[in-house]
Amino acid sequence: MNVWWSTALAVVGGLLLLWLLALAALAVVRPRGNLLTEAIRLLPDLLRLVHRLARDQALPRGVRLRLWLLLGYLAMPIDLVPDFVPVLGYADDAIMVAAVLRSVVRHAGPEALARHWPGTDDGLTAVRRLAGLAAAPT
Repeated sequence: MNVWWSTALAVVGGLLLLWLLALAALAVVRPRGNLLTEAIRLLPDLLRLVHRLARDQALPRGVRLRLWLLLGYLAMPIDLVPDFVPVLGYADDAIMVAAVLRSVVRHAGPEALARHWPGTDDGLTAVRRLAGLAAAPT
């Protein structure tokens, strides 16, 4: 019985450590300034953007795979920070979207964002900043 408890405690401790490391990683890649607030506000349009990008056969396969994995993460009922936690509950979703969009822009180019953006021009400007680009295309 003693071995069982020590094993269970080690597993729970390991899972807790992994969860804390994942939260720390989210804190590192989070958008700076008011971009996180904008991302949360734009989350419905961002979800449509991610879905449209994931279906675009012109994008590299690795980019589409990341987008589908992101959609799977967003659809899961269990998050790193539960959605019922005020503000922070949706922040982890917005941070994950921002991190994947940065990767999409690096591998597929900013034109993909503009081509599939379902929202307003102001929203696209915020998304460009969220993805680490200049506010307006050059």
